[in-house]
Amino acid sequence: MSEPRRKQFPAWLKKPWPLQPDMRTQRVLQGLQLNTVCRSAECPNQGECWLHGTAAFLILGDCCTRACRFCAVRTGAGAPLEVLAEEPARVAQAAKQLGLKHAVVTSVTRDDLPDEGAGHFARVIQALREACGPQTTIEVLVPDFHAREDCIRAVLAARPDVFNHNLETVERLYGPVRPQGDYRRALKVLETARRVEPSLTTKSGLMAGLGETQDEVRGAIRDLRGVGCDILTIGQYLRPSAAHLPVAEYVPLDVFESYEQYALGLGFRAAACGPFVRSSYHAEAVLHDARPR
Repeated sequence: MSEPRRKQFPAWLKKPWPLQPDMRTQRVLQGLQLNTVCRSAECPNQGECWLHGTAAFLILGDCCTRACRFCAVRTGAGAPLEVLAEEPARVAQAAKQLGLKHAVVTSVTRDDLPDEGAGHFARVIQALREACGPQTTIEVLVPDFHAREDCIRAVLAARPDVFNHNLETVERLYGPVRPQGDYRRALKVLETARRVEPSLTTKSGLMAGLGETQDEVRGAIRDLRGVGCDILTIGQYLRPSAAHLPVAEYVPLDVFESYEQYALGLGFRAAACGPFVRSSYHAEAVLHDARPR
């Protein structure tokens, strides 16, 4: 399906930028030379989140070794990028200065590193714990690590509160959407995390509007629940540039609502589905609303 013309852009996807952006958040992040997925992925919620003093930290550089066709983060498979030893302390300092009660940490994929960045994730978690204390919950959104159990264990050993790996799309679309990814491998990441730490809260997300059918989305939701996933997010795919995959459909609000109810009916502890939903959007509130096991 071809992308709808601009005049067909639905009213529910028009979001005003805050009249008074939160310069404090920007100053803290820039002062500590930190990357955020808010900027690198051109998130439509950036203004709102920064207005409330929240941000999702992007560690391990701002250049990904993969080239997913939906993602605005820059890519490059050339010389290995530097891993900054001081980055964990900087992330922790920023979280403390911003007074975060829930810190979200994600990364580019680093296939060039021996441990694919797992040890760096662990160091960031440890630094956040030391700086912010137990009152700050920590959510990590990790790459697939090629489903290596040693990498997953390294992250889990640092005791994050939420372990997130996004499935992103339905199995049929993995080739065009995530050419270097694998649907079953992504599910295995979550399955392994649940097996290693049975009490851990696991989370995953999907994009809608890439050409999937509603039955395919429900199938992916069942697959996620089948590996013990606790929290689900589904949001509208928005094309970052003409070089990325076109939007196949702007998904109606009632369809998002049906996905949310379907997930809760399957036993997910929490589900957030809507056009502006992203993994880190209102992550603290979604975790707070999660039903006890």
